[in-house]
Amino acid sequence: MSGDVADDGSIAGYSAAAERVGRFAQARGVPQVYCTGNHDDRASFAQVLGSGHLDASGHDVGRLAVPSGERAAVSDVAGLRIVTLDSLVPGQVHGLISDAQLAWLAGLLAHPAPAGTVVVLHHPPIAVGSIPWMTADGLHNAAELGDVLAGRDVRAVLCGHFHAQLVGSLARVPVSVTPGVVTRLDLTAPPTVWRGVHGAGATVVDLGPGGATFHTLQARDPQAGEPVYVIDAQTMADVADEG
Repeated sequence: MSGDVADDGSIAGYSAAAERVGRFAQARGVPQVYCTGNHDDRASFAQVLGSGHLDASGHDVGRLAVPSGERAAVSDVAGLRIVTLDSLVPGQVHGLISDAQLAWLAGLLAHPAPAGTVVVLHHPPIAVGSIPWMTADGLHNAAELGDVLAGRDVRAVLCGHFHAQLVGSLARVPVSVTPGVVTRLDLTAPPTVWRGVHGAGATVVDLGPGGATFHTLQARDPQAGEPVYVIDAQTMADVADEG
């Protein structure tokens, strides 16, 4: 999961998420990987999920990046190196990758993995230029992250946060932003507002020999597209008039 594992940052929220996803993963023999988002709490995350890298049975198999409490970690699955970065800035909506994490990541990527590397973080290092809040609320040091990724074995960068399906690139690495698991943002709304609508989704990533492909799955929801909220992108206040 690419962040916001527990919307309220509570122990109960993490435990519920881990139980649901864990049951699905164990039945299929697949690992689980979680990273922190702006709604998460590092201490609660660590108490329930540890490094955020769990095997199919729920055992922590991740190796943490730095001893500062940030939940950046790495694990390996059949030769594929999976790196989670912690872009959480407590109390803020935007994201930032610390210098310590960037230095750690650079050290990892100096040595290629047999099947390459996937980097996961919550805040996208890309944005839609015509929608100002996407730049303001995304990753604030995307250029620095790009410098670390450039020329290395990174096959894809996976993100969340924007509740919208987006694909771009950073330092020639494909970047995929997955839609929200409960609602998605309607990007046909005026750029000054956020219009959230029913329409849960997820992204399936295929790391084939020709490169990464991203397949978005939309939940079958009879209410899909119906508004859930409309808020001002700057004040976060509910608005009735989107004009």
